[in-house]
Amino acid sequence: MLLPLGISVIARLDEAIARTLELTQANSSWQSGLQTQLRTQISARSERSSSTRRSYSPSLSGVTSMDFTFNSRVLVMGITEPLGSVYVSIMKTYGTQVVAGVSPGYSGQQVHGIPVFDMVGQAIAQQGMVETAVIFVQPYAVLDAALEAIAAEIHQLIVITAGVPPLDMVALLRKAEATETLVVGANCPGIIVPGQILLGTHPPAFYTPGHVGIVSRSGSLTYEVALELTQAGLGQSIAVGIGGDRILGSSLQQWLQILEEDDQTEVIVWVGDLDSDSEEMAVSYIAEAIDKPVIAYIAGLTLPHVQPVSHAAPLMASRFAGLGHNLRSAETKSLAFQQAKIPLADRPSQIPGLVQRALWDMQR
Repeated sequence: MLLPLGISVIARLDEAIARTLELTQANSSWQSGLQTQLRTQISARSERSSSTRRSYSPSLSGVTSMDFTFNSRVLVMGITEPLGSVYVSIMKTYGTQVVAGVSPGYSGQQVHGIPVFDMVGQAIAQQGMVETAVIFVQPYAVLDAALEAIAAEIHQLIVITAGVPPLDMVALLRKAEATETLVVGANCPGIIVPGQILLGTHPPAFYTPGHVGIVSRSGSLTYEVALELTQAGLGQSIAVGIGGDRILGSSLQQWLQILEEDDQTEVIVWVGDLDSDSEEMAVSYIAEAIDKPVIAYIAGLTLPHVQPVSHAAPLMASRFAGLGHNLRSAETKSLAFQQAKIPLADRPSQIPGLVQRALWDMQR
């Protein structure tokens, strides 16, 4: 009785591992194609001449245009969820125009003065069109929420929720590609344009307007880096957390290109980690396509070599597939940065000094 059960479990595990590798390869291919499309389509953002406050609006040809300004109208999906109800108040206090929230079963109520609706269509019918949806719903409800937003002609989605099922993310990304929808996340802190708009969980007190763009896979490290820069008198043009899940809506390369095209960004700070192969790919991309100075910080470079760094599922998959657990070693990443001559900080407190040095070099 035990032998057939064991064989069945192993067979199902092998099938799950094969599916995981297939999804990873599919996502990598999709990201590469979208990155190429973005590089050819992105144009310089328009500036608001009647205001001293900065706008951040790099545009794509076609339906989609990224609009992260204080004039952007925002919908919060999952507004009655614990995180949603806490951070919608912070977003509203910061000046973000949160015009409505969506939580099925709570229609007619208000959260921090924001009207709540059962469906996105009802919210838009009452409050008018919105540009961005910030999603706080439970992981297994993210796909439905995102598809509902896209169907309502919302083409900027910020997915804060962690642990979205991989197949759901694959389905979402296929729909996003077909409808020219920007997806940030999942498992991310969102976006903040200091002095203008907060879309997510960034602590606003850590940020100040300036000319340093931050793109990161981490949440808390993004906050720490921003605080270090602020305390050193170096403000930020934008901070983007692309997310920590295995399948992401927009890639590091895409955001590097966006910051390259942004007039308000003079230096780019990139915060990565060992649990990703995006660093090596991004190093090559920077050498080929990015002219602005890039400062990098990779968390985990000082970990012991014998310590595998990842979530349990990827570690299991890589071991069963015979790939080992140390493919993305600290030495490999450090060597890639050295060869590309990209300054690599040992700790967040070193980043302001490296940024100032880059700014001085630009003025020579």
